[in-house]
Amino acid sequence: MQISPTISASSSSRYLHHFNDPTPHSISQRPPPSPFSPPLPAVQFAIRNLSLKQQLSRVHAVKGSGFFSAIGRAIEEEEYRKARSEVLRKGYELEGYSIEGISIGGHETCVIIPELKAAFDIGRCPLRAVHQNFVFITHGHLDHIGGLPMYVATRALYSLKPPTVFVPPCIKEDIERLFDIHRSMGQVELNFDLVALDIGETHELRNDLVVRPFRTHHVIQSQGYIVYSIRKKLKKQYIHLNGKQIEKLKKSGVEITDMILSPEIAFTGDTTSDFMLEPRNADALRAKLLIMEATFLDDGFSIEDARQRGHTHLFESYACASEPCSGLPDQESEYRLYLIGNAHWIRNKAVLLTHFSSRYHLEDIRKAVSKLQAKVSAKVVPLTEGFRSTYS
Repeated sequence: MQISPTISASSSSRYLHHFNDPTPHSISQRPPPSPFSPPLPAVQFAIRNLSLKQQLSRVHAVKGSGFFSAIGRAIEEEEYRKARSEVLRKGYELEGYSIEGISIGGHETCVIIPELKAAFDIGRCPLRAVHQNFVFITHGHLDHIGGLPMYVATRALYSLKPPTVFVPPCIKEDIERLFDIHRSMGQVELNFDLVALDIGETHELRNDLVVRPFRTHHVIQSQGYIVYSIRKKLKKQYIHLNGKQIEKLKKSGVEITDMILSPEIAFTGDTTSDFMLEPRNADALRAKLLIMEATFLDDGFSIEDARQRGHTHLFESYACASEPCSGLPDQESEYRLYLIGNAHWIRNKAVLLTHFSSRYHLEDIRKAVSKLQAKVSAKVVPLTEGFRSTYS
């Protein structure tokens, strides 16, 4: 087991960065200005300090007044959208973990879990990720690794300790060369610990957490990560002993406990659904939280096309248990039915879906996720930061 020093927790600040996404589906782009006058300063101030529920009530109340109808529409178009984006930016609470970040297929992926002081992939390096001590890189595509030099440099700018970056061994030398180029160009020091962690190896993050990569299936070599909690349990042969006897054994050097690893969080990165079929990946499917990609959601993009690109189609995860798989070749239909029959493999308590294609809107994502939710017992949640509504 590779051992690294225990990292103390740092402050857990809110997002301070608007993700710069060029796609037409990013909520960071502002909609066209309203033709109506903006709300009066006093109204605007009050709206910004209301909860989302209170704000909605205020909007409906204002809309009921003819005099304030223009202001009501302006609030609905502008202030509600800002309030909604702030709510979305706070992320999710799943199985005792706060989840933040953004994941848009081909553009950027960075999923942040402050409780672990960790970011899975770095995307374009959102500022919130800078305060995480660990980064787990799944593969070498730019939308997952492009912001890595900026991450290291920005931590140095803020006088934060050098971070620890975990990578697949196959890209370690390339990353070292990349940083040598940046050091030469910028005449700066870029200090960080680069750990090449291979599939099946274990690395200690702190005295109660370890991480272990697992095999995934993308168009280039890739790997996911499972974070395990550690607890010690008294060995069965010593259960009958009293406290003094146990203490005596400990002082004599006898190992009296077993180490129990419990999978807490699994992150797949980019992959086809084939990772679910590997027996050695069983812990990924029984972790409390599975963070899994679902790039394609509908029949506008076939399962086979998704697989050729190394991605997962949501149809592979839920398919049609109560309706025929019409319009599909027999082999593909059988494949989908095969996955349905093994839906019980997903034994996670919660599943966070990520990496949706930028072709989708919020409504498309939520509709597709509801179909998967009906097939699994786990709570299914989509990471929708960066996506816009059809109606916005």
